[in-house]
Amino acid sequence: MIPILYHDKQLVACIKPVGILSQSDGQEDMVRLLAQQLGGEIYALHRLDRNVGGVMIFARTKRAASALSEQIRQGLFVKRYLAAVQGVPEPSEGEMRDLLFKDSRKNKSFVVDRARKGTKEALLEYRVIGAGEGSGGAYSLVEVRLHTGRTHQIRVQFSSRRMPLLGDGKYGSRDAGCEIALWSHRVTFTHPEGGAPMDFAALPDVTVYPWNALA
Repeated sequence: MIPILYHDKQLVACIKPVGILSQSDGQEDMVRLLAQQLGGEIYALHRLDRNVGGVMIFARTKRAASALSEQIRQGLFVKRYLAAVQGVPEPSEGEMRDLLFKDSRKNKSFVVDRARKGTKEALLEYRVIGAGEGSGGAYSLVEVRLHTGRTHQIRVQFSSRRMPLLGDGKYGSRDAGCEIALWSHRVTFTHPEGGAPMDFAALPDVTVYPWNALA
Protein backbone atom coordinates (compact mmCIF):
# COMPACT_ATOMS: atom_id res chain seq x y z
CA MET A 1 0.00 0.00 0.00
CA ILE A 2 1.22 3.47 -0.90
CA PRO A 3 1.08 5.81 2.14
CA ILE A 4 -1.55 8.48 1.41
CA LEU A 5 -1.24 11.92 2.99
CA TYR A 6 -4.40 13.38 1.39
CA HIS A 7 -6.74 12.74 -1.49
CA ASP A 8 -9.89 14.15 -3.02
CA LYS A 9 -11.53 14.00 -6.44
CA GLN A 10 -8.82 16.18 -8.02
CA LEU A 11 -5.49 15.06 -6.58
CA VAL A 12 -3.63 12.74 -4.27
CA ALA A 13 -0.64 13.52 -2.06
CA CYS A 14 1.38 10.45 -1.08
CA ILE A 15 4.79 9.13 -0.12
CA LYS A 16 6.68 7.30 -2.83
CA PRO A 17 8.64 4.39 -1.36
CA VAL A 18 12.27 3.95 -2.37
CA GLY A 19 12.62 1.39 -5.15
CA ILE A 20 9.40 2.13 -7.06
CA LEU A 21 9.35 3.96 -10.38
CA SER A 22 7.37 7.19 -10.60
CA GLN A 23 6.07 6.34 -14.07
CA SER A 24 7.03 3.74 -16.64
CA ASP A 25 5.94 1.86 -19.73
CA GLY A 26 4.52 -1.46 -18.63
CA GLN A 27 6.32 -1.85 -15.31
CA GLU A 28 4.90 -1.54 -11.81
CA ASP A 29 5.02 2.14 -10.91
CA MET A 30 3.34 4.78 -8.77
CA VAL A 31 0.68 5.58 -11.36
CA ARG A 32 -0.41 1.97 -11.63
CA LEU A 33 -0.26 1.30 -7.88
CA LEU A 34 -2.28 4.41 -7.00
CA ALA A 35 -4.89 3.57 -9.65
CA GLN A 36 -5.27 0.12 -8.12
CA GLN A 37 -5.46 1.53 -4.60
CA LEU A 38 -7.79 4.49 -5.18
CA GLY A 39 -9.53 3.65 -8.45
CA GLY A 40 -9.95 5.92 -11.45
CA GLU A 41 -7.28 7.67 -13.50
CA ILE A 42 -3.96 8.88 -12.12
CA TYR A 43 -1.81 11.50 -13.87
CA ALA A 44 1.88 12.02 -13.09
CA LEU A 45 3.00 15.64 -12.59
CA HIS A 46 6.63 15.25 -11.54
CA ARG A 47 9.10 12.44 -10.99
CA LEU A 48 11.52 11.04 -8.47
CA ASP A 49 14.33 8.65 -9.33
CA ARG A 50 13.67 5.00 -8.49
CA ASN A 51 16.02 5.07 -5.49
CA VAL A 52 14.59 8.32 -4.10
CA GLY A 53 11.49 8.44 -1.90
CA GLY A 54 9.27 11.08 -0.37
CA VAL A 55 6.30 13.33 -1.02
CA MET A 56 4.71 13.24 -4.48
CA ILE A 57 1.56 14.78 -5.91
CA PHE A 58 -0.58 13.17 -8.62
CA ALA A 59 -3.66 14.50 -10.40
CA ARG A 60 -6.85 12.47 -10.67
CA THR A 61 -8.45 14.33 -13.60
CA LYS A 62 -7.09 15.79 -16.84
CA ARG A 63 -8.31 19.22 -15.79
CA ALA A 64 -6.45 19.05 -12.48
CA ALA A 65 -3.34 17.75 -14.25
CA SER A 66 -3.42 20.70 -16.65
CA ALA A 67 -3.90 23.26 -13.85
CA LEU A 68 -1.13 21.78 -11.67
CA SER A 69 1.23 21.46 -14.63
CA GLU A 70 0.70 25.17 -15.28
CA GLN A 71 1.69 25.90 -11.69
CA ILE A 72 4.87 23.90 -12.27
CA ARG A 73 5.64 25.94 -15.40
CA GLN A 74 5.10 29.18 -13.48
CA GLY A 75 7.26 28.14 -10.53
CA LEU A 76 4.30 28.05 -8.13
CA PHE A 77 4.58 24.32 -7.42
CA VAL A 78 7.41 24.36 -4.88
CA LYS A 79 9.47 21.23 -4.18
CA ARG A 80 11.89 20.94 -1.27
CA TYR A 81 14.24 18.05 -0.64
CA LEU A 82 16.52 16.77 2.08
CA ALA A 83 19.96 15.56 1.05
CA ALA A 84 23.01 14.25 2.87
CA VAL A 85 26.17 15.40 1.11
CA GLN A 86 29.83 14.65 1.64
CA GLY A 87 31.60 17.54 3.41
CA VAL A 88 30.19 20.95 4.30
CA PRO A 89 28.86 23.45 1.73
CA GLU A 90 30.33 26.95 1.93
CA PRO A 91 28.60 29.25 2.47
CA SER A 92 26.07 27.44 4.65
CA GLU A 93 23.23 28.70 2.46
CA GLY A 94 23.03 30.00 -1.06
CA GLU A 95 22.21 28.98 -4.59
CA MET A 96 23.73 26.83 -7.30
CA ARG A 97 23.28 27.86 -10.92
CA ASP A 98 24.77 25.71 -13.69
CA LEU A 99 24.37 24.61 -17.26
CA LEU A 100 23.58 20.90 -17.45
CA PHE A 101 23.96 18.53 -20.35
CA LYS A 102 22.22 15.15 -20.26
CA ASP A 103 23.88 12.19 -21.92
CA SER A 104 20.84 10.05 -22.69
CA ARG A 105 22.97 7.05 -23.66
CA LYS A 106 24.60 6.96 -20.23
CA ASN A 107 21.50 8.33 -18.42
CA LYS A 108 23.79 10.80 -16.71
CA SER A 109 23.96 14.59 -16.50
CA PHE A 110 27.04 16.79 -16.50
CA VAL A 111 27.80 20.40 -15.58
CA VAL A 112 29.28 22.17 -18.62
CA ASP A 113 30.98 25.56 -18.84
CA ARG A 114 29.19 26.98 -21.87
CA ALA A 115 25.90 26.66 -23.70
CA ARG A 116 25.63 24.18 -26.55
CA LYS A 117 22.93 22.10 -28.13
CA GLY A 118 21.08 20.18 -25.44
CA THR A 119 22.23 22.22 -22.43
CA LYS A 120 19.70 23.59 -19.94
CA GLU A 121 20.04 25.98 -17.02
CA ALA A 122 19.68 24.44 -13.56
CA LEU A 123 18.99 26.47 -10.43
CA LEU A 124 18.51 25.45 -6.82
CA GLU A 125 18.72 27.03 -3.37
CA TYR A 126 20.18 25.20 -0.38
CA ARG A 127 20.79 25.63 3.34
CA VAL A 128 22.68 23.43 5.77
CA ILE A 129 20.43 22.17 8.56
CA GLY A 130 22.58 19.59 10.32
CA ALA A 131 25.62 17.35 10.26
CA GLY A 132 26.64 13.77 10.92
CA GLU A 133 29.53 11.33 10.74
CA GLY A 134 29.53 8.29 8.50
CA SER A 135 31.88 5.65 7.11
CA GLY A 136 33.27 8.17 4.64
CA GLY A 137 33.75 10.95 7.17
CA ALA A 138 31.76 14.07 7.95
CA TYR A 139 28.61 14.88 6.01
CA SER A 140 26.03 17.65 6.01
CA LEU A 141 22.25 17.52 5.93
CA VAL A 142 20.98 20.07 3.45
CA GLU A 143 17.52 21.35 2.58
CA VAL A 144 17.18 22.07 -1.13
CA ARG A 145 14.57 24.04 -3.02
CA LEU A 146 14.45 23.28 -6.72
CA HIS A 147 13.71 26.09 -9.15
CA THR A 148 14.22 23.88 -12.21
CA GLY A 149 13.61 20.17 -12.65
CA ARG A 150 16.54 18.76 -14.62
CA THR A 151 17.53 15.10 -14.73
CA HIS A 152 19.52 14.19 -11.58
CA GLN A 153 19.81 17.92 -10.91
CA ILE A 154 20.53 17.91 -7.17
CA ARG A 155 22.85 14.94 -7.51
CA VAL A 156 25.00 16.41 -10.27
CA GLN A 157 25.11 19.99 -8.98
CA PHE A 158 26.46 18.95 -5.57
CA SER A 159 28.76 16.32 -7.11
CA SER A 160 30.29 18.92 -9.44
CA ARG A 161 31.38 20.80 -6.30
CA ARG A 162 32.98 17.67 -4.82
CA MET A 163 30.09 17.10 -2.45
CA PRO A 164 28.35 13.99 -3.84
CA LEU A 165 25.23 12.72 -2.11
CA LEU A 166 25.93 9.78 0.18
CA GLY A 167 25.20 6.46 -1.49
CA ASP A 168 25.28 7.98 -4.98
CA GLY A 169 28.06 5.99 -6.64
CA LYS A 170 26.98 7.16 -10.07
CA TYR A 171 28.04 10.69 -9.17
CA GLY A 172 31.16 9.96 -7.18
CA SER A 173 30.13 8.90 -3.66
CA ARG A 174 32.37 6.38 -1.96
CA ASP A 175 29.89 5.85 0.88
CA ALA A 176 27.94 2.70 0.08
CA GLY A 177 26.23 2.50 3.47
CA CYS A 178 22.87 3.76 2.20
CA GLU A 179 20.70 4.34 -0.83
CA ILE A 180 21.03 7.72 -2.54
CA ALA A 181 20.59 10.14 0.38
CA LEU A 182 17.88 12.26 -1.21
CA TRP A 183 14.30 12.62 0.02
CA SER A 184 11.36 14.68 -1.30
CA HIS A 185 10.57 16.48 1.92
CA ARG A 186 7.88 19.04 1.14
CA VAL A 187 5.61 20.13 -1.72
CA THR A 188 3.47 23.28 -1.69
CA PHE A 189 1.02 24.54 -4.31
CA THR A 190 -2.57 25.73 -4.60
CA HIS A 191 -5.54 23.47 -5.12
CA PRO A 192 -6.56 23.27 -8.80
CA GLU A 193 -10.18 24.03 -7.83
CA GLY A 194 -10.66 27.03 -5.57
CA GLY A 195 -7.00 27.88 -5.05
CA ALA A 196 -6.70 26.79 -1.40
CA PRO A 197 -3.06 26.56 -0.24
CA MET A 198 -1.83 22.96 -0.06
CA ASP A 199 1.25 21.97 1.93
CA PHE A 200 2.43 18.38 2.40
CA ALA A 201 5.58 17.29 4.20
CA ALA A 202 7.14 14.08 5.49
CA LEU A 203 10.49 13.09 6.95
CA PRO A 204 12.47 9.99 6.02
CA ASP A 205 12.91 7.27 8.62
CA VAL A 206 15.17 9.02 11.15
CA THR A 207 16.33 5.69 12.59
CA VAL A 208 18.14 4.89 9.33
CA TYR A 209 21.59 6.17 8.33
CA PRO A 210 22.19 8.95 7.32
CA TRP A 211 18.84 10.40 8.34
CA ASN A 212 19.47 9.60 12.01
CA ALA A 213 21.26 12.97 12.19
CA LEU A 214 17.77 14.51 11.93
CA ALA A 215 16.60 12.79 15.14
